[in-house]
Amino acid sequence: MMKKLAILGSTGSIGTATLQVCAAHPEKFCVAGLAAGKNVKLIADQVHTFKPRLVSLSSEAAARALKSALAGRAPEIVWGSQGLEKVAALPETDTVVSAISGSAGLLPTLAAVRAGKDIALANKETLVMAGELLIAEAARRNVRIIPVDSEHSAIAQILNGRGLEDVRRILLTASGGPFLRYTRKQLGGVTPKQALRHPRWKMGNKVTIDSATLMNKGLEVIEARWLFGMRPEQIQVVIHPESIIHSMVEFVDGSVLAHLSEPDMKGPIAYALSCPERLSGIVKPLDMARVSRLTFMEPDEKRFPALRLAYRALAAGGLMPAVMNAANEIAVHTFLKKKISFSAIAKLVKRVMDTFHYQGSMNLEAILWADGWARTESEKIIAKMQ
Repeated sequence: MMKKLAILGSTGSIGTATLQVCAAHPEKFCVAGLAAGKNVKLIADQVHTFKPRLVSLSSEAAARALKSALAGRAPEIVWGSQGLEKVAALPETDTVVSAISGSAGLLPTLAAVRAGKDIALANKETLVMAGELLIAEAARRNVRIIPVDSEHSAIAQILNGRGLEDVRRILLTASGGPFLRYTRKQLGGVTPKQALRHPRWKMGNKVTIDSATLMNKGLEVIEARWLFGMRPEQIQVVIHPESIIHSMVEFVDGSVLAHLSEPDMKGPIAYALSCPERLSGIVKPLDMARVSRLTFMEPDEKRFPALRLAYRALAAGGLMPAVMNAANEIAVHTFLKKKISFSAIAKLVKRVMDTFHYQGSMNLEAILWADGWARTESEKIIAKMQ
């Protein structure tokens, strides 16, 4: 049966990889909707190839430029937040690939859930900000949330119907990023160019910086809590520089099951789109004889304090994860503009978290308010740092 997809973030690294999977199996997938930012040339090429019915861009100007580029062969083109949510809730789609970077993915992902669409989730910030809300909404709508992150995909494949009562803990692997062996002094002087050179994965700028600070792994800890119903103390991070083992599950009898493959995001994307079926010809087979060694170590939270902040936010609960996430987004953006140091990213996030106090209810409006508050507070602190 042909599965109809809408892809939110089609011009990003996950979106383009998703379309590669679709192109490899045209008998399995068709693309009904695409949403992107301002990369008119790339999305015009995607429209030519995949012929979606509906396309959304971030602005009216970009939408006009796309319509002009496509001449008389343009599909329906919309823009802005309303356009994004229209693609997310497109009636004929079966699955929505949520691959927009950052907090911008929350509302369209929620719109897709409320429209009854299965979600192939690559936007971890959605669960960080509103995990309890999103999981409850998905349960009410009988919607599947299938992880695209390689680590969570690995865990989902290992568990695959096994009862959580048999699980002692899950072990999220992390490559350690480009600065695994840097001292704290060295970390203070790294540049955005250096931080964007990930040793294993090709990703967008924001997630690549998060990987370098280990904040990405912290976000994944919170994501795992909601996806798998684990307590924080059951989620452990282990550094695995080779990125061959994508995560592990330890069971109460002491046995550990691991998921191994070449580091290629098309693998977890394909599984999210097709599970429980598996697709051939997606990822290069792993040559075990050429895997010379697999190494592991504990993360150093003194050099990489962002991971500790994520556990703190998870323990605090409520709106604190949304506050942490928003402060981190501002900090990463400011670092990329070379206005703060690499080491200042986690320091800024901590200062914002230390300032936050809230006693009200936990709902979507409160989450969006906390996100806005944290961004404003971050900008105030940055202004004082200049």
